[in-house]
Amino acid sequence: MTASAPRPPAPDRFWSDAEVVVEPEDPRPGSWAGGPSAQLVDGTWWLAYRLRRPVGEGRGFGNVVARSDDGVRFEPVLAIGKERFGAESLERPALVHTPGGRWRLYVSCATPGTKHWRVDLLEADTVEGLATAEPRTVLPGDAATAPKDPVVRWDGERWHVWASVHPLDDPEATDRMTTEHATSPDGVTWTWRGTALAGTEGSWDARGVRFTAVVLDGSRTWALYDGRATAEENWEERTGLAEHDAEHDGELGFRAAAGGPYLQSPHPPHGLRYADVVPLPGGGARWFYEATRADGAHELRTVVLPA
Repeated sequence: MTASAPRPPAPDRFWSDAEVVVEPEDPRPGSWAGGPSAQLVDGTWWLAYRLRRPVGEGRGFGNVVARSDDGVRFEPVLAIGKERFGAESLERPALVHTPGGRWRLYVSCATPGTKHWRVDLLEADTVEGLATAEPRTVLPGDAATAPKDPVVRWDGERWHVWASVHPLDDPEATDRMTTEHATSPDGVTWTWRGTALAGTEGSWDARGVRFTAVVLDGSRTWALYDGRATAEENWEERTGLAEHDAEHDGELGFRAAAGGPYLQSPHPPHGLRYADVVPLPGGGARWFYEATRADGAHELRTVVLPA
């Protein structure tokens, strides 16, 4: 089951029809609940997300995996702290249920005292087993690049990851990002293939783009992405739509849909990011996303949109 490339939803309905899944622990700017990654498996919803405190007070202090029968009311199953990875901060996780029935959690980890990021993997037979799984680094990055926020998909033959990659050549501009694509036979050892999407000069996404969801549907494959125009918009990205472009680097290529941003919060500075989409068996899809509230904090929300 796939979700067809969406038409822009009415902004008021997208917001007013949504329900809050997780609130931040502290209602003020820099306090976030978000970065969702969702799975619907045998009628049960599973949701991984990130919790964050302001800079100087802990930043991304943990990832949580929770379950739900309805996709709205979630009960935490496990919480994983940044200390387990020796990380200064954790970002958005990627939750994956493999074709063989195992569970994987890809965790974005900040290297202490640097601008570097890497992605570690936890794997277990059950979601609960992720709590004691041994981390292993699968996207290490290097002195020049910092990968994070992976979107992981299985196409029936091989694994794909789209990661936001930050260049480290300028210490004052490490917020810049492109989305890079890699493939793997096992979801562990990856081969980088090239840039899937970069920002458009002079546009709302010029400073950086980060894929947040990819819906595989052959030539109709599409993606959601976070974008920002300036360094000052870091942490308050808005959501754009990208469509598969086979004429541009074959399977690698995407092009940003015109008229972006596609979605944003009604509350200044209008951040709406890390949107994930899960197709529903009866049609339509459930969306999860992180968005700015009136008090400046970020909350995790969900809404069902028709096909």
